[in-house]
Amino acid sequence: MTPQELAKIKEIVQEFFGQTGLAIEVDVKSPVDATVPIDLKAEDPQFLIGEGGQTLVEIQRLLKAIMRKKIVSLEPFYIDVDVNDYKKKKTEYLKETARTSADEVALTKKEKELPAMSPYERRIIHAELASRTDVVTESIGEEPERRVVIKPRV
Repeated sequence: MTPQELAKIKEIVQEFFGQTGLAIEVDVKSPVDATVPIDLKAEDPQFLIGEGGQTLVEIQRLLKAIMRKKIVSLEPFYIDVDVNDYKKKKTEYLKETARTSADEVALTKKEKELPAMSPYERRIIHAELASRTDVVTESIGEEPERRVVIKPRV
């Protein structure tokens, strides 16, 4: 992705939040695996994050739709919007939960069902435990109550 395209992304994001009247600091980083990280800093981050991160998911969806219309790129790209490191902290929490739960399952030899999670959150759990030889993970249930079960490997 060119520096001009990254500058255009930043401009679009700033314009988007400028329309809301919210004071948001925008930092567009270099792409990682075709994903452009967009870090936002806000005084009232909960307003942008919403319950369980749902508002943030919708903001990201809206921004992606706007960018599809305004940016003509030779390569497809994705965006990953984070507010005050919410996603970063959430990811670390989920990884720690996965490791702790897997250790418990390996010790007790009893499966453990985690709470319902979004597809993004379940993917973090599965990826964190994929290399473990003592447990396996499986998603069960129907959206929005789909959850991860960690089982001892037999």
